[in-house]
Amino acid sequence: MSSMKYILVTGGVISGVGKGVIASSFGTILKSCGIHVTSIKIDPYINIDAGTFSPYEHGEVYVLDDGGEVDLDLGNYERFLDITLHKDNNITTGKIYQTVINKERQGDYLGKTVQVIPHITDQIQEWVERVAKKSVSPGGEEPQVCIVELGGTIGDIEGMPFVEAFRQFQFRVKRDNFCCAHVSLVPQPRSTGEAKTKPTQSSVRELRGLGLSPDLIICRSESPIDIEIKKKISNFCHVEPEQVIFIPDLSSIYRVPILMESQGILEYLIDRLKLNIVKPQPRKFMQKWRDLAERVDTLRKEVNISLVGKYTKLEDSYTSVTKALQHAAIAVGYKLNLKYIEAANLEKATKLEDPIAYHEAWQQLCKSHGVIVPGGFGKRGIEGKIEASTWCRETKKPFLGICLGLQTAVIEYARNVLKKEGAHSKEIDPMTPHPVIIDMPEHHKGGMGGTMRVGKRRTVFKSNKNSILKKLYNNVDYIEERHRHRYEVNPEYIQEFEAAGLHFVGQDVDKERMEIIELADHPYYVGTQYHPEYLSRPLSPSPPFLGLILASVGKLASYLNRGCRLSPRELSDYETDDDDILINQLSVSTHGISLSDNGGLSSGSNASM
Repeated sequence: MSSMKYILVTGGVISGVGKGVIASSFGTILKSCGIHVTSIKIDPYINIDAGTFSPYEHGEVYVLDDGGEVDLDLGNYERFLDITLHKDNNITTGKIYQTVINKERQGDYLGKTVQVIPHITDQIQEWVERVAKKSVSPGGEEPQVCIVELGGTIGDIEGMPFVEAFRQFQFRVKRDNFCCAHVSLVPQPRSTGEAKTKPTQSSVRELRGLGLSPDLIICRSESPIDIEIKKKISNFCHVEPEQVIFIPDLSSIYRVPILMESQGILEYLIDRLKLNIVKPQPRKFMQKWRDLAERVDTLRKEVNISLVGKYTKLEDSYTSVTKALQHAAIAVGYKLNLKYIEAANLEKATKLEDPIAYHEAWQQLCKSHGVIVPGGFGKRGIEGKIEASTWCRETKKPFLGICLGLQTAVIEYARNVLKKEGAHSKEIDPMTPHPVIIDMPEHHKGGMGGTMRVGKRRTVFKSNKNSILKKLYNNVDYIEERHRHRYEVNPEYIQEFEAAGLHFVGQDVDKERMEIIELADHPYYVGTQYHPEYLSRPLSPSPPFLGLILASVGKLASYLNRGCRLSPRELSDYETDDDDILINQLSVSTHGISLSDNGGLSSGSNASM
């Protein structure tokens, strides 16, 4: 292929229809053929990036290696395709306008009147072409196909400049190098049960009116739709029946690429984009995905994990944490039963204000096999997270604290073990007599956007510490994980914590900032200042999450004793006649754990996405 190929994914009828998973699935199918794929997400909002968003507004903020704070869909791309994206792979209206305004201030437009057309639309096209060539693979290969997801729905006023830019772009790169896939909802009202095609027809008509004709129409529905509906959409939307793809709700997102491929997506893309590839043998094609999907559907045992957070009303607020827990649970052979607990409901004040919510929250916490306290900002719910940390420490319940979760564990230990009354974080209580958590001056400049310690940083394990997490990382000397925080553990208290049994087993290589805590004489009480969830992959579960799941099901000790391997006897859901075969043999890199080539994975026994 001499030219870059582009697949534009648009959405219609409603937002949240699944464009991100569909776009990721396109990449998964092509990557299975040996094609190097990259992805771009376009968000039409005026914010420069997602860093200042409330999780309730837009879901979680996903962090990249280079410190980019981006839309959560880029997490889907990285997890599905196992690639490393850059901050420029997320385009916003704010970024585009900022670039154009800076050019105008510098006189780059030679006194011309700067307008949406051509200056904004040209900048969008130039940005896409530039970023599409940027390598996202470990080997540094230049991508061959770029999948671009346009956020929002067709017809949104915010997205108009981008639609116009791609109307021009299809002629700029020529027809054989550009394909448009439109994802639309086909509702099925319960009153009749009949699939309604009018919304899709209207959405496609509007897209055509803006100058883009969809080559593929991806129809999302709650239940499977019969062939007559496909013919109807084909007839009214001016596409061949094979260009209409149906994706009903499935048992797991891992079945989406498989279902798309079974409906002839690859053959169509090879013909439409003139891809110089030959489809692999059907028996082997996407086999690991088929194994993965099959395993997810056949898990029988459950592990109950409670997530104690402050943004629990919107599950997208913790998308990466949820996925990382799923990756680890499936690798161990368990189905994840994740319960969200509002941190504020664990606080003593709630017992007086809303006793029902208080008792229900504590009842749920007590029923869990393990507890995770994820990151967050602000005062609300902080005491509830501290209560959860105390309970896990005292009852020997497996615990994983991430970012703020580590900090609440440190605050709790200072108050209840070191007996430092009023110990707190200066973020919450600037006048605390015992500031065990303090801000980092170089990352606290008064503004909010782009001022945190963010992106990939190196953490060094202390050689004199016996660390569970170091063993889970295969005894490497250092790891590299992604961060997003503005506060850290106060180094003045480290010696006291260590003497009392709370060990800081990992630290930053440059500033000696504390990165990992572990509690002595506890099955699994771990906190990380970094966010390990961002580097978890379907076939490469994150070590801290893997440790939590293993400890929660009582398999951590045997796993470590076996040299970080699980035997068939331990995974009793899957029978084998050969006890010497070890399935789920995990090999470790500084980014996490991956299933090795000789791990003995067979159909129905894969780790997951």
